Amino acid sequence: MNEATIVVPCFNEASRLDRARFLALARDPAVRLLFVDDGSTDGTRAMLGAMKEAGGGRVDFLGLDVNGGKAEAVRRGLHLGIARGAALVGFLDGDLATPPEEMLRLVRAIDAHGAQVVLGARVGLAGTRIDRKMARHYLGRVFATAASMILRERFYDTQCGAKVFRATPALDEALSRPFASRWAFDVELIGRLLVGGGESAALAVSDFVEVPLHEWTDVPGSKLRPTAFARVAADLVRIELELRSLRARRGPDAPHAPDAKE
Repeated sequence: MNEATIVVPCFNEASRLDRARFLALARDPAVRLLFVDDGSTDGTRAMLGAMKEAGGGRVDFLGLDVNGGKAEAVRRGLHLGIARGAALVGFLDGDLATPPEEMLRLVRAIDAHGAQVVLGARVGLAGTRIDRKMARHYLGRVFATAASMILRERFYDTQCGAKVFRATPALDEALSRPFASRWAFDVELIGRLLVGGGESAALAVSDFVEVPLHEWTDVPGSKLRPTAFARVAADLVRIELELRSLRARRGPDAPHAPDAKE
């Protein structure tokens, strides 16, 4: 199984970053952890330095001097993971709403499914423990519908903060420039991969696999406030315009990557 570099974006997380659980995750041979400190003003940077020392070479961090938002922190981290030669890269929210065990399951799923991208999906199925506030669930369904319309493909949950990607030229190209959105960047990244760009062929929707999570918890202290949904809606408009422009430049005969499952 290929080893994955998992990016964990952090901003002022010193009081709630679970050091013990992250270090336990880093001991699994399937993953290395790359924390990205997004210009924190508390003790996050010092905490990450201590975790790096305790991580036995399996934990590292990238310190950004200016807060650029979660989207930029994730983009910089994924880009660095690819530059360092990782076969797989992914990202995981620092609050561990998606437990480490679930992240490992997603890493293993990318090879099991022969996929290019694996997305965690918060689906409230019998036998699962998806603890999500009702209001956020229904807002999420509205968002998912809008995202699927923008992507022109059906995705159940683009916003779960646990994803794994094969480190390919197509992914590197998609990460080569900053995202227009600070919070809906997941949709933007998926869209760039579906459209393709530069010399990179577009991925087919069959290259993506959504894996229903067994467990997910809506952790208190989210930085996404209700008032942010208006900004997210504006971001979706910007993403739609960006993807429309990319599709126009690529044209209907743009090449697609071979189906990963063939």
